Amino acid sequence: MIVILVLFVGATFVALRSHSASHATTSTPTTQPKSNSSTTTTTTAAGSSSTTVPKSQVSVQVANGTTVSGLAGTYTTKLQLLGWNTLPRLNGPSETATVIYYHPGFLWAAQEIASEIGVPATAARPLGTATPVPGATGDDIVVVLGLDAAS
Repeated sequence: MIVILVLFVGATFVALRSHSASHATTSTPTTQPKSNSSTTTTTTAAGSSSTTVPKSQVSVQVANGTTVSGLAGTYTTKLQLLGWNTLPRLNGPSETATVIYYHPGFLWAAQEIASEIGVPATAARPLGTATPVPGATGDDIVVVLGLDAAS
């Protein structure tokens, strides 16, 4: 009886150890980074990748280019809740369609913001030497809301 018990315990030990070893080698982690605080990696046309800053470190100025009261405040809050570093809202030049100006290296951010506020990615334009709103020369992104954002 003791011999049978020892064989049973030994066989159980070997079976569990075998199952545990095969399970450990086939499992893979499936965690994904959070988009609000993660660093985004982009691939250039040449195939090289570059790392961009987290959304929380991208300064975003939202300006109201319409006569709809409070529109810039609504979009500023929305972008802030999505993890962007928003600046105080202000009024901007009159626009029929929303324009998202960006400084070099921030095209990815302009395109992501366009997607998040529901405007086409073609709304993104390089800032260059233009100053679409007063004091926006140091901002990474300047969003001038047009009539399309008011509807």
